[in-house]
Amino acid sequence: MPHHVGALLVVKNDQTTAPAALCIDLDGTLIYSDLLIESALALLQKNPLYAFAMIAWLLRGKAHLKSEISRRVELDVSGLPYNRDLLHWIAEHRGHRKVVLVTASDYGLARKVADHLGIFHEVIASDGMTNLSGSAKGDALAATFGEREFDYAGNATVDLKVWARARHALVVNAGERLRRRVEPVAKVALYLPRRRSGPRVWAKALRIHQWIKNLLIFLPVLAAHRILDITAIYATVLGFICFGVCASSVYLLNDLLDIRSDRHHPRKRKRPFAAGILPLQYGIILAPLLTIAAFIGALQVSTRFAHVLAIYYVLTLAYSFRLKQVVTLDVVVLAALYTVRIIAGTAAIHAVPSFWLLAFSMFIFLSLAILKRYTELLSARLHGKSTASGRGYAVDDLTMLQSLGGSSGYLSVLVLALYINSTASEMLYRHPSVLWMLCPVLLYWISRAWMIAHRGLMHDDPVVFAVTDRTSQILLVLCGIIAFGAV
Repeated sequence: MPHHVGALLVVKNDQTTAPAALCIDLDGTLIYSDLLIESALALLQKNPLYAFAMIAWLLRGKAHLKSEISRRVELDVSGLPYNRDLLHWIAEHRGHRKVVLVTASDYGLARKVADHLGIFHEVIASDGMTNLSGSAKGDALAATFGEREFDYAGNATVDLKVWARARHALVVNAGERLRRRVEPVAKVALYLPRRRSGPRVWAKALRIHQWIKNLLIFLPVLAAHRILDITAIYATVLGFICFGVCASSVYLLNDLLDIRSDRHHPRKRKRPFAAGILPLQYGIILAPLLTIAAFIGALQVSTRFAHVLAIYYVLTLAYSFRLKQVVTLDVVVLAALYTVRIIAGTAAIHAVPSFWLLAFSMFIFLSLAILKRYTELLSARLHGKSTASGRGYAVDDLTMLQSLGGSSGYLSVLVLALYINSTASEMLYRHPSVLWMLCPVLLYWISRAWMIAHRGLMHDDPVVFAVTDRTSQILLVLCGIIAFGAV
């Protein structure tokens, strides 16, 4: 009789019968991911035009598609999100049973996984002609081991056709509903429930906390002293939401494309897609839907605003696919993306972008972008690596990055000083000389941020640091008081 042990449902094997082969599915079962999607994303990252080739391959069958993709990618199987509970269970039974990896993934990729884990006696997989899924998998296992002479671990409804021909069913990474559907066709020997993904997981995947960067859209309405203009405030708020939704779609896409390097990062490997908490297909579906929603909202603000959002989106796509791997250009693009947000703010209120504001933002955000790379590279060195994963920098570049980043930050203070001494400030402020107090405050913050980074204490996202750091918060309030006093 079955008995419960914690979250697992276990059935004791009948000791009088010979141990049946233990057949383990790969996608969604052994790993919290899907090798077809993983390999397809890796191929698209190499060249987005492969999307058209994939359509042609798919017309010749799913097995052919998997084979063609597999031949063109080098998938890093060491970082895949493996189901550790299932691996422990296999280890306990491997000594007296034949363990087989049986999967609809292409044989080449399945073989790499099996070689990496070193626990499988045999691999049965798709071969370019036959897609080993559902009935085809059940037929293959029944022909190899005999009807009801194998136990099978799976996670999806399609596996019901395999369990119907198995001795025992191992229901892994699945909901209670599927477990109940399995019980009439096979005895459930193991049940490992699916990991829950609630609102907090989705908020992390969509990077809602990063929406704070889009507050830069409010800078033009503040700089123009139009905070009491209801129409301008409404347009800016709507623009803020549009940029946030668009940014979330890009974050999803970036996480999907950058998943391999994220899995080797001490913090990024915990992201929902990298850790396998959220299925990759969710991100593939949601990313374009969010993009469409963002542009529909942008058109409600203004056509000009929608054009700026389109520039931001194209630039972020270029960054995600290629530019983030180009040394120096990557940080320039990051700084430009911050500046584009300010330009979007001027478009929302139908204002002309300020030369001084754009020049200041380009230098200050270039400093922060370099600070981000510096922090990532310093972390890589502390973990014994010579390069930053997915980037074009080496640890030997740390000194140069520190020099460039500090210089760019100080140049932003110079631009601020020149603005204060210009006729442009006299037109907006009755006491522009009061603004001089901003210069030492900003000099202190930039110097302190770089000193913290040099000591290895900086958050890997400087903008998050700027918002959450208590000293930075105090300095921001002080800057607000100074600006108010100059009005």
